[in-house]
Amino acid sequence: MRTYYLDGLGSFEGIVARDAPEPTPGPTGIVVRVRAVALNRRDVAIVNGTYPLPSVPGVIPVSDGAGEVVAVGPEVTRFRVGDRVVGSYFAKWLDGRLNIGLIDQLGCTLDGMLTEYALLDQDWAALVPDHLTWAEAASLPCSGTTAWNSLTGGEPLLPGQTVLTLGTGAVSLAAVQFAKLMGATVISTTSSDAKGDRLRALGADHVVNYATTPDWGRAVRELTGGAGVDLVVETNGPKTIEQSMRAAGLYGQVVLLITGSASRPGIEISNAAYASSMATIRRVFVGSRAHLETMLAAVAAHGLRPVVDREFDYDDVHEAYRYFDKASGFGKVVVRVG
Repeated sequence: MRTYYLDGLGSFEGIVARDAPEPTPGPTGIVVRVRAVALNRRDVAIVNGTYPLPSVPGVIPVSDGAGEVVAVGPEVTRFRVGDRVVGSYFAKWLDGRLNIGLIDQLGCTLDGMLTEYALLDQDWAALVPDHLTWAEAASLPCSGTTAWNSLTGGEPLLPGQTVLTLGTGAVSLAAVQFAKLMGATVISTTSSDAKGDRLRALGADHVVNYATTPDWGRAVRELTGGAGVDLVVETNGPKTIEQSMRAAGLYGQVVLLITGSASRPGIEISNAAYASSMATIRRVFVGSRAHLETMLAAVAAHGLRPVVDREFDYDDVHEAYRYFDKASGFGKVVVRVG
């Protein structure tokens, strides 16, 4: 088989392809014929050497991939040959709370999915809904689980409540879709009127252009009659946290995914934005396999399809990484494997 390895940090050229023998499953192992993988921000950060969790030298990159099971070990009970599966981002975090013993991640400390045949433990995977294409299935493990956990992992989101999403990254788009499934009103921000139209088509009830409305937190509050939103999916962190706090309701939830950037290494919230608020800030790190499986069940029940921006061939991995790193698309960037 042909497999990509992360042989060096600092450049996408450090991802190199080599021939390798097809894996053989151990007692609880499964071999997955990978059909598609999808890129996330962390995949770029791992290559750049800026990801908080150091990668294993020579690791097979990328956490998110989908394919069919082609071999199983003698003690495997969760899957059989022919099953369609995706890998779970935090492979060993099955349920409950995350702890230091469960931080291993596919494509970082464990070999990932950028390979023609992936070897996983049976506990590290979940079944894929039948209606999804391979590209759509590969798009869900990280961003879909993160969006689902953001909406369901704290105080329950109730029908009729209001959710704010920021921009058109994959987590935000998934949050729009899931929030609508739950009966929420969705307000989304973007700097593009064209993307605003696409957000409305996806389900957003209101769109605020943050480029023409810099004080968009106030605009969001006006759309809620001054009450503020019940939940913010805060996907940008330092750049937007101030306005997100201003947009949140008195007892709102602000789900914080990003805490630092190259230009702003930490979170700052002014006294004016937070002093009169009882809003709760909650951190989310993707989610467990239980989160993944519950999210996939919701996707199956509602026939939901994640948004795919662009697909690349397996020979064009470097181009896919560069496009993902530089472009401001609408949806997931996918590499077709086979």
